Amino acid sequence: MQVPGTLFVVATPIGNLGDFTPRAQQVLREVAAICAEDTRRSGQLLAHFGIATPLLALHEHNEDAIAQRIVARLLGGESLALVSDAGTPLVSDPGFRLVRAARAAGVKVSPVPGASALIAALSVAGLPSDRFAFEGFLPAKASARRERVQGLVAEPRTLIFYESSHRIEETLADMVQAFGGDRPAVLARELTKLFETVLDGTLADLLAKVETDADQRKGEFVLLVQGAAEDGEAKVAEGLRLYAKLKEHLPPSTAAKLAAELSGAPRKALYGAE
Repeated sequence: MQVPGTLFVVATPIGNLGDFTPRAQQVLREVAAICAEDTRRSGQLLAHFGIATPLLALHEHNEDAIAQRIVARLLGGESLALVSDAGTPLVSDPGFRLVRAARAAGVKVSPVPGASALIAALSVAGLPSDRFAFEGFLPAKASARRERVQGLVAEPRTLIFYESSHRIEETLADMVQAFGGDRPAVLARELTKLFETVLDGTLADLLAKVETDADQRKGEFVLLVQGAAEDGEAKVAEGLRLYAKLKEHLPPSTAAKLAAELSGAPRKALYGAE
């Protein structure tokens, strides 16, 4: 009986090439092929380290179609690797469907840990790190983004987001509106790269810095926001979220009464809130 190979999920550097671990390099040299989100980008990284293993494109547009073909190779005894453009695969990157299919087929899936932008940012943010919620990229559409942010107002855990250069200013403005300008936050930009910056302060502070400094609107971002206090503040925040939704369909007084009952917030803190 053929012994299945192993699918290695391999982290690659998010910027500094010195973060490419010796084990990761060894695994990528020894596998039969490497599934990569962008074969050109991964090819440049591999060429720099003299790794000549064949590359196979696996991205959000073809993952469903080729996952079973890759699993067939694994079941046939080949060991393969999965990498993303940068950092740890599956974290806001393709690969989930392949990993699930491989596990369902009884194939061993083994992690090769390394760089992760969200963990790197959390480690230097100075925000509570014992509990956190990773939200990935927010929706590109403004209305959907604001709805998602509003739904997180009462979340007590530290919130972590990825954001792009062309939306960072709008996202910060939406968060100031939803969370309040005084909420502590950290903006980590270009981590491990030449122009790395980690800004802290309130959301209002960060928005002002991004608005006035064009350099702070360039690159790749991890945005961390301190969670809501687990007390009356959180109840009021949740009450306001519910009230905003309910008053679209009910008289304000009725909406406030129901929102207060559901959230535990004082009715007087909700009624008439805008």
